[in-house]
Amino acid sequence: METTLRGVGVSHGVAIGEVRHMGTAVLEPPAKQIPADEAEREQGRARQAVEAVAADLIARGNLAGGEAQAVLEAQALMAQDPELMADVERRITVGSTAERGVYDAFAAYRALLAGAGEYLAGRVADLDDVRNRIVARLLGVPMPGVPDSDEPYVLIARDLAPADTALLDPTLVLGFVTEEGGPTSHSAILARALGVPAVVALPGAGELVEGTVIAVDGSTGEIFVDPSAEKRAELERAAAERKAALAASSGPGATSDGHKVPLLANVGGPGDVAAAVEAGAEGVGLFRTEFLFLDDSKQAPAEAKQVEAYRKVLEAFPEGRVVVRVLDAGADKPLDFLTPADEPNPALGVRGLRTLLDHPDVLRTQLTALAKAAEGLPVYLEVMAPMVADRIDAKAFADACREAGLRAKFGAMVEIPSAALRARSILQEVEFLSLGTNDLAQYTFAADRQVGAVSRLQDPWQPALLDLVAASAEAAKAEGKSCGVCGEAASDPELACVLTGLGVTSLSMGAASIPYVRATLAKHTLAQCERAAAAARAADTADDARAAARAVLSGE
Repeated sequence: METTLRGVGVSHGVAIGEVRHMGTAVLEPPAKQIPADEAEREQGRARQAVEAVAADLIARGNLAGGEAQAVLEAQALMAQDPELMADVERRITVGSTAERGVYDAFAAYRALLAGAGEYLAGRVADLDDVRNRIVARLLGVPMPGVPDSDEPYVLIARDLAPADTALLDPTLVLGFVTEEGGPTSHSAILARALGVPAVVALPGAGELVEGTVIAVDGSTGEIFVDPSAEKRAELERAAAERKAALAASSGPGATSDGHKVPLLANVGGPGDVAAAVEAGAEGVGLFRTEFLFLDDSKQAPAEAKQVEAYRKVLEAFPEGRVVVRVLDAGADKPLDFLTPADEPNPALGVRGLRTLLDHPDVLRTQLTALAKAAEGLPVYLEVMAPMVADRIDAKAFADACREAGLRAKFGAMVEIPSAALRARSILQEVEFLSLGTNDLAQYTFAADRQVGAVSRLQDPWQPALLDLVAASAEAAKAEGKSCGVCGEAASDPELACVLTGLGVTSLSMGAASIPYVRATLAKHTLAQCERAAAAARAADTADDARAAARAVLSGE
C-alpha cells in the first residue's frame, strides 16, 4: 500500500529504486589491559592508523575535488588533532589497547562537543566517522559505509559522512534519504554538487525495510513508499518534462520579459570549474579559498602557490565576473596557526574577517596573490570579506585591499543580521554586497545548519530571512550598487524567482542547480517575481511562504 512521508528536499530530481541501508557502526572494541612493555608498540599502531586514515581522507578529497575536498581535508585535520592524539597515547600508557584508547579518547571529546552548544554539537557526526575509520583500521575489519551492490538503489542513512557522500557513484546511487541533516548540511551541499536527488531530516528513515521500493522527490521532500504504477508514471513524466525544459533553456539568466539576472557558480577550487562552465555559469559568485589553507593547518600557503590556484579559476571566465571570498577560517574550519583552540563558542567568536584582521600578514599575502593572479587577464575580479558585522569591519577590509594594490571591486558578505539591518552604512565603504543565506539563517534563528532538529529554522523560505534579504537589496539599490545571493537559497528555482523579486541582482549556486534556475526564471516576468516575493513576505511560516509564492508563480 502506497504511503507518503515528508522530509526536506535538498537536491532536485526524482529517484525510484530499492532501499539499501548504510553499514552499521563499528563495534565497540573490548576493554582489555595490556602489559606496560607493549604500550610503545600500541602507541605506534595508533599513530599509524591515524595517519593512514588522514591520508585516505585527503586522497578521497583529491579524487572528489571542489567543495568535497575542503570538507574531507577538514576531517583529516580532525583525525590528526594533537590534543586528541595526546589523550590516546595517555590512555595507552595506563593499559589500553590502541583501538580502545582511540575509542575512549574520541568518546571524551565527543561528549565535550555535544555539550558545547548546537554549533559544535553538529560536528559530532564528522567526529564519529573519523573514529570509526581509525578503529576499523586497527581492528582489521571493513569500514562501514556505502553498501556493495551491482544494481542501482536508493541509499538510506541516519546521516552521511562527507567521506561517503563525496565519492558516491551516481550510476548506482539513484538518490539518498537521511534522518539527520538540513538544507545546508555538508551532505545536502555535496548532493547538489553530484546532481543526486536527496531528502534529509526525514524522521524514521532508518525504519524503511531493506529492498522496499521508494520514490524520492528531491524538490518537494516527499518519499513515496511502495508507489503505485500511476504514481511512478506521474513522477517519471514530471521528471521527463523537467529534463526537456532544462535542455531547451540556455544563455544568460533572465526573466521572460528580459530582466537580466546573472547566474553564477559557487566553486571550492579549480576542480569545480569544468562543471561550472558546462552548466553555462556566467562567472563565479563565490570562490571559496579555504581549500588552499586546509592543505597545511600549521602555516598559510606561500604567495606563489596561491597565485597559481587563483589564476586557474580566473582564466576559465574571460571577461566574466569572479567573486573571491577571502579566507573564512574559524568555527567549523579551524586552522592551528590562526584560530584559538579554547573558544567556548567559535561560531560567535573570532572567525572570518575577525581572524584575518588579527593576522594582517595572512590577509595581505592573500590579497597580493589575488592581485598578481589577475594581472593581464580580462576578468572582472571582485573580492569580498566574510562575516562583516558593521561599517568598521567593511572599512578595515577595504583599506587592506587598497594597501595591497588590489585593482578590483571590494565587497562585504551579509551573514550577520546587523549587516543586513545597516547595509547602507556598510555600502559607504564597499562596492557590493553578497548574501550568504546559510550563515544568515543560522545567526538569525540561532539554529545550527548541521542539526536536523532545527532544520525548519534553516529553511531559506523563512519570512524573517526574506525580510533581511529585502533590506539588503533595497539598501544596495538606494546606493546604486549590487546585491547578490551566494548561499544555498539561490539553488531553489522558485526561491530564485522570489529573490529576484526582492531586488537581488545576481544568483550564485552549485553548478548542478544553474539549469533548473535558468529554466524557471525564463518562465516568469519580473512583475510575477515581485508579486511572489510580496506574497512570501506576507506569510508567517516558511511553508506558507513557499505555498503563497508558488500560487503566484503558477498563476493560481
